[in-house]
Amino acid sequence: MAARKAAEKPNVSADDLKQFYRDMLLIRRFEEKAGQLYGMGLIGGFCHLYIGQEAVVVGLESAAEEGDKRITTYRDHGHMLACGMNPDGVMAELTGREGGYSKGKGGSMHMFSREKHFYGGHGIVGANVPLGAGLAFADKYLENDRVTFTYFGDGAANQGQVYETFNMASLWKLPVIFVIENNQYAMGTSQKRSTSTEDIYTRGAPFGIPGELVDGMDVLAVKEAGEKAVAHCREGKGPYILEVKTYRYRGHSMSDPAKYRTREEVQKMRDEKDPIEHVRDLLISGKHASEDDLKAIDKEIKEIVNASAEFAKESPEPDPSELWTDIYADDIPQGAAVEEDA
Repeated sequence: MAARKAAEKPNVSADDLKQFYRDMLLIRRFEEKAGQLYGMGLIGGFCHLYIGQEAVVVGLESAAEEGDKRITTYRDHGHMLACGMNPDGVMAELTGREGGYSKGKGGSMHMFSREKHFYGGHGIVGANVPLGAGLAFADKYLENDRVTFTYFGDGAANQGQVYETFNMASLWKLPVIFVIENNQYAMGTSQKRSTSTEDIYTRGAPFGIPGELVDGMDVLAVKEAGEKAVAHCREGKGPYILEVKTYRYRGHSMSDPAKYRTREEVQKMRDEKDPIEHVRDLLISGKHASEDDLKAIDKEIKEIVNASAEFAKESPEPDPSELWTDIYADDIPQGAAVEEDA
């Protein structure tokens, strides 16, 4: 892999580098296993893999604190794992089993975890953006110093509701970080053919929202940008935009042959910009880990992923009675009990 300038002076500890390596490798191996299960017919419906984009969520999660929220699109497995959701529950949900995070009823695109403050995968392009602003509005109202990471892609950046949300978020100075995961091809159309501006983050300027372009294949660069954006929000300055330039190695979904780009282009990105190999190089060149150390980490990750696949296979399918559960909220909304007590 070609050396990068950022490799010369890592701005994190050796332990942090190892954790980044482990976290990104978990996402990579998990997604590879999900692709295998999809090919075997054990995962149905849509399945959008995150392979190649691992540095984005791992870098930004390193800038988050307990209680911060995240909401994303349908390419969401990596986000789940990065925020600490159990691989067993994620894989079981992918296979539509009872042991999944949504009891097998959400599948790949619609998993949630209140415990980890993960508010979904969402299947409608751009629809999660106003929801993310809503989460941030609640935090501002409650004055709890929390931040919401709202992820969407370069394709979703052309949706009108995104700009309506920018306007409101800026007016109300909401603590929301809009993360544009620009993998450069949306569903299958290159950014050059679909987007009139070369830098999408600049679209926040008319609304007074600052932003920047980030190398999404470098976890250290993402971490640094994430910390800057988080500080901006926590200081009460309103929203911030991060356009994180990344690249997916697989098609838009498992059914996409990706004929809109060449194999040579994909291989070049793998050889020169792979986010996991980048951290591997930092660990080896800095003498923070040996080849044997990294092989041991890889072995451990493979065991975790294989165990998640076995858990999913052994978990039963949801009972038909589950069709009638989780329809209405059990919690009483704020203020709903006031009239009853009066």
